[in-house]
This record gives sequence, C-alpha cells and structure tokens, in this order.
Amino acid sequence: MTSAPTSLSQGFGSFLQRITRSADMVLAILFILVLGMLIVPLPEWLLDLLLVVDIGGSALILLSAFYTVEPLQFSIFPSLLLIMTLFRLALDVAATKLILGTGHAGEVIAAFGKFVVGGNYIVGIIAFLILVVVQFVVITNGAGRVAEVAARFTLDAMPGKQMAIDADLNAGLINEEQAKERRKQIELEADFYGAMDGASKFVRGDAIAAILIIIINIVGGFALGLSRGGDVMSVLQSYTLLTVGEGLVSQIPALLISTATGLIVTRAGSEKPIAQAFFQQLFQGTRPLIIVSGLMAMLALLPGFPKLQLLVLAAAAGGGAFFLTRRAEEEQKRALKESEKQKLAANAAPKGPEAVLPLLNVETIELELGSGLVPLALPEEGGDLAERVGGVRKQIAMELGIVLPTVRIRDNLQLRPNQ
Repeated sequence: MTSAPTSLSQGFGSFLQRITRSADMVLAILFILVLGMLIVPLPEWLLDLLLVVDIGGSALILLSAFYTVEPLQFSIFPSLLLIMTLFRLALDVAATKLILGTGHAGEVIAAFGKFVVGGNYIVGIIAFLILVVVQFVVITNGAGRVAEVAARFTLDAMPGKQMAIDADLNAGLINEEQAKERRKQIELEADFYGAMDGASKFVRGDAIAAILIIIINIVGGFALGLSRGGDVMSVLQSYTLLTVGEGLVSQIPALLISTATGLIVTRAGSEKPIAQAFFQQLFQGTRPLIIVSGLMAMLALLPGFPKLQLLVLAAAAGGGAFFLTRRAEEEQKRALKESEKQKLAANAAPKGPEAVLPLLNVETIELELGSGLVPLALPEEGGDLAERVGGVRKQIAMELGIVLPTVRIRDNLQLRPNQ
C-alpha cells in the first residue's frame, strides 16, 4: 500500500533535481516565453492559467518572506521582484489585446469583474483605485524608504565591521576561514540592501503602469465599441468591467509582492520567524491586555455601539491576560525549583582541598607572567602582548600551515617579578 506514494515522492524528487541541475536553461526559457507574451496573442484558457500562476506565485513569495528569519536567506528577492514585475506587465499586455480585440478576456478576469465587484464598474474602479493607493502611497513608499536607509547604514558600517573582524583575527579569537566567512557575509549584506534599494522602484513603476493601462483600456475599449456600432452604456459597461477586472487581477498579486518587500526590508532585531516574534513581543505583558479589555467594556456601555462585539473582544482580551498571568506564575515556580536544585547540587559538591574538579581544566598553551610583566598584557596600560601572540599564531599558520590553539595569558605570583 505504501509503495505507490513512495515511488511517487521519489519520482517527484528526481524531477525537482533535474530542474535544479538545468535551472539556467529553465529560467532562460521562461524569459523567452514572457517576451513572447508581449508579441503573440494568448488564448483565453492560457491567460487564465497564467493569471492563476501569478496569484499563486505572489502568495508563495509573500509566505516565503513571512517565514524568513534573516534577509540574506531570501537573497534572490530583488531579482525575483524584477522577474515577477515583467511577468505581470506581460500579462497586462496580453489581457489588453484580448479585451480590445475580442471583448473577452477569460474566466478569471470576468469573475473579478462580475463577482468580486458585483457587476458594477463604478464600484470596481473605486476598489481598484483604493488598492493602487494602498500599494503606491503606503506600502511601496514605506518599503522604499526603509530599503534606502538600510542600504546607506549598511554601507557606512562596513569599515567598522571589517576592522572588528581584523581585531578578532589578530587577537586569536577567530581563524582565517572564519574571518573570510564574516567578510563575505558583510559583502553579501551590503549587496542585498543595495539591490533592494533599487528593486523597490520596480513596485512603484508597476503601480503607475497599472493606472495608465486601465485608463488606456477604458478609453480604447469605448472607442472600439462605438466604432463597431454598439450602444454607449452597454459598451461602457462591458469594456469597463473587463478592464477593472483585469486591473484587480494584476493589482492583488502586486499588493502581495509589495507586502513581501516591506517584510523583507523591515526584518531587524529578531532571530526568530516574524510570526513567533510577533506573538512573543506583542503579548509579553498582561497590562496592555487588561487596559484594552477595560476600554472595550467601557465602549460597550455607551449608547449606539455594538455591545455584543465589544463584549466578546473585552472577554477575549481579559482571558488572554489571565492566561499569560498563569503562565508567568508557572514559569516563575519552575525557575524557583531549578534554582533550588542547583543550590542543593552546589551544597553537595565537595569543597576545600577535595574540590579538585576545577583543577582538571588545563589550557593547551598557557603563558604565565610574573607581577612585573603583567602590564605587558593590559591594553589600558599600553600592553600589546595579546596582539603580538595573535600575530605569531597567524604567521605560523601562514608559513607552516599549523594552527596553534588559543594561548591563554595569566599572572602567576609564584614566579619572580620578571619571569
């Protein structure tokens, strides 16, 4: 019974491996197909398929950005943003050809024009303009500004980060390979934020192009409909609905991509996925929830406000505060039990002359100094012994290929002052 699913998963895995090995060829073919969409008219069924792929791909990109911990984990995002923008504009051109040429543009655009906006082109135009305003004015401008500031700060901080890496290398805290890896990480971070600063302009250009395309489609469709002898209102109704549906189909994926851009460039100060950091930091205290619960309950007492919704929200906030309080008390009790166990273990450990376990920790290489030579190892007194030892380790590694262990420098009062 399990052989069929296993063979199916193995076949799918081998198929993905083949695509990965020939990824450059696949990407080149996709680019050629996108360029062909700008020239060759598409049938309605193929346009429907590509529109669904656009929506699903945009949702996949948004969720990938949502679960990204560090921006460099999604380093292909600037290039991917350019590809998706070109693909969406090619779809707009293909849909425009069908709308103006045949008066039909497939089931997806027709569904957005009839079902989503209720068959009212005025409502559709207003909804389209709201989406464009939200994307262009709110998300795109904010994400572009954050990307610009992040790129500037990253470039300004590069010399200091490189000096810190050199200092750790000279002090023997890291080896040459670790230093190369850190330098490469800094370069990748600078390249990524610089690319994001430019890639955010693609989203802005996409919003402007969407407005121009919908205006051209409405005017062109109205002129073509009148030239074919149609009624003014029927022509305006049919072409405007199709144009608004096409605009909504293209703007929803664009809005998802804009949100993904904002999520990528605003990731900072957290080493967890954004969902975990969101709930952990937003609900880390009970006082805000208690205040919100009281505020919702007070609003429910005012005349004209929906009492049921406000009371449900007040109960939810109060229940959340109660749950967080109980959890904090349980964690505090658990911490007290752990501290008591550690105290008992410490009291049970041998002390005095029998406490020999700490003496077993012996350094591989150790340099002991008498009291008169201690200032040589103190940087605040001008001592550079640690840097010199790090330089010797580096020279030995480069000339002989031998990596010496870290040298521990300590004082020993049993030695003579200058020994």
